[in-house]
Amino acid sequence: MTLQDPSKPTRKRRQPSGLIEIDAWIDSSLWRFFHSFAAWWEGVTIFSRKFRARGINRVAVEVACEGLTLGLVGFVMLLALAQSAMKVTANGLPQNVDYAVMFLDRHGNEIGRRGVLRSDAVPIDELPDQFIKALLATEDRRFFDHFGIDFLGLLRALTENARAGGVVQGGSTLTQQLAKNVFLTNERTIDRKIKEAFLSLWLEANLTKREILSMYLDRAYMGGGTFGAAAAAEFYFDKDIRDVSLAESAMLAGLFKAPARYAPHINLPAARARANVVLTNMVQANFMTEGQVVAARRQPAVAVDRSAIQSPDYFLDFAFDEVQRLANESGLPERTFVARTTLDMGLQKLADESVEYHLLQFGKNYAVDEGAMVIIGEDGGVRAMVGGRDYGVSQFNRATRAQRQPGSSFKVYVYAAAMQQGMKPTDTIVDSPITIGNWSPQNYGRSFAGTVTLSNALARSLNIPAVKLGQKVGLENVTNLAHEMGIASPLRSDKTMPLGTSEVTVLDQATAYGVFANGGMDAHRHAVIQLTDASGKVLWDARRDMPERHRVLTEDATKSMNEMLVAVSEQGTARRSQLSMTRVGGKTGTTQSYRDAWFVGFTGNYIGAVWFGNDNYRPTNNMTGGTLPAMTWQRFMETAHQNIDLKPIPYLEDPFPAEKAKVAVAEGAEPPPRLETLTGAAQDVLADIATALDELPPLEPEKLASARATGDDAQR
Repeated sequence: MTLQDPSKPTRKRRQPSGLIEIDAWIDSSLWRFFHSFAAWWEGVTIFSRKFRARGINRVAVEVACEGLTLGLVGFVMLLALAQSAMKVTANGLPQNVDYAVMFLDRHGNEIGRRGVLRSDAVPIDELPDQFIKALLATEDRRFFDHFGIDFLGLLRALTENARAGGVVQGGSTLTQQLAKNVFLTNERTIDRKIKEAFLSLWLEANLTKREILSMYLDRAYMGGGTFGAAAAAEFYFDKDIRDVSLAESAMLAGLFKAPARYAPHINLPAARARANVVLTNMVQANFMTEGQVVAARRQPAVAVDRSAIQSPDYFLDFAFDEVQRLANESGLPERTFVARTTLDMGLQKLADESVEYHLLQFGKNYAVDEGAMVIIGEDGGVRAMVGGRDYGVSQFNRATRAQRQPGSSFKVYVYAAAMQQGMKPTDTIVDSPITIGNWSPQNYGRSFAGTVTLSNALARSLNIPAVKLGQKVGLENVTNLAHEMGIASPLRSDKTMPLGTSEVTVLDQATAYGVFANGGMDAHRHAVIQLTDASGKVLWDARRDMPERHRVLTEDATKSMNEMLVAVSEQGTARRSQLSMTRVGGKTGTTQSYRDAWFVGFTGNYIGAVWFGNDNYRPTNNMTGGTLPAMTWQRFMETAHQNIDLKPIPYLEDPFPAEKAKVAVAEGAEPPPRLETLTGAAQDVLADIATALDELPPLEPEKLASARATGDDAQR
């Protein structure tokens, strides 16, 4: 045993730290927690064994669990896709514009009406009971029972369609159709259907059934350029909607499904057959007995003959929007207008014929279903607009609202920016491989032309020179110039933009190319010439109230662009666009996988943009801008330039050569139709005479009787 030396100081024993106690508490707490959890979990496991499914029951449980999981995932995805629909309804229903406008063409002839004053809308209580029954029996029998989406009706429609081997019934409710009419377009996409479903639920939550039905009857397109049941009754039967018979009610109710197909002024037998189906639906829905409808079957409705009336509906929709904009910008308190427009009905019919002719002749071979066309005069007025093949089938205006890639037809803005910076068509550029980042653009033929002039590169629509030129002049400058020329759609200033990857509209292209036809001045696009009130007082006049034109391109830049664009039609990709009486400038465009094909061209008189493609973006069968679009443009312009004073393309030498190149016509194509119209000078004289006659005061009865007596004496 060793004794401690008392002379040495005693060492104090080290006290344990408080951290040790905390550590011990944590360890013990964690142990107790996991021990308790293990005991609880064991109890849960033992208890759950009592509910364990075996055999066929286990299969059912597994299917239910998987269905619940997938359903939850699907609900989250649908909720995410419906965010845009929720934003649309953030401020409630869109404001119902109470404008009522009667439209005249540029010669003063009535061409249609748009808008319904709220005071003119027929209350739902005053509509005939038989008409309401006919509508519900055909379109939505369970309207007052569902909450916007009718799953039973959808199941019934699927069953009937499967039994018939085709689509014979639709599953959309009236609420869904109203949601589409108020908020959405007619595009056939999953995204649109999801939005439609959520908007239907919103409408049901915020409006009563009577309000939904009333809005639907006021807004539905009924054919013949009419919207709403009241307007349709007046158009087809020259009657107030309150006075229509059962047979007429059935015919009106049959229009909601396909107004273009069943419009009685176009196809009366089809309209009567459809009305007979509506009567059968009323009996099957127990709304009426067979005895009550037998008289309507034996004596079907007779519609007023309006077969000669052709309403330019796509243009009217566009002009109606312009009227509302002008009224708001000018602070006009009136809500009822007479609008004189820039439309030429002769050219409108010709444009419709040109698009439809080529779709019928070549649409199947090229696997293309839709087309659009806009014609603008040298004064900037929209002379014709084709927004699709059939307004009754789809009111979606592909000329003003469809955003499609323009392909090589966008290259003109790159070259125009280069000319604006002082370059010349004879300047050269090297067509050789280029890589920007991880992108290596290619020419159409996967080959390279070496050193070429800018004019030759544009005529051959070479991609790589356009990309190099865009890099040289600056993509931001190209974007700014395109907007200044008239492109209203947003553009992406990225490396691929020179090849036309940013979406634009047909109206955008026609407007922007108008700068070339107007000598470098802005296109001054417009659809309305004059607005007057019901008494004839002028409220807005284009000559007085429209802003002055301004220069967009210099004269030298415009001259260079016009020379190059004429070379495109005579030596390049647009040779099918040549006319027999004047030289043509323009550019073709074809997008990736042949989804879109364009031709935009101009003469000294007209600017026209033509697009062909499919609504669902399905690729066409190798259709390029130099085929169907150029052929359609050529067919229209060849006729449109008859009997008019030809104007030269600005700054172009020899605009009307004595020996014009042979007009390119597709094999098997018919010659263009003749436009039955007067010369421009004759039209102006007749317009002046009509104005003078309108301003003359009416003759007094005594003077009129004296004039007749004098005439009778002279005849004797």
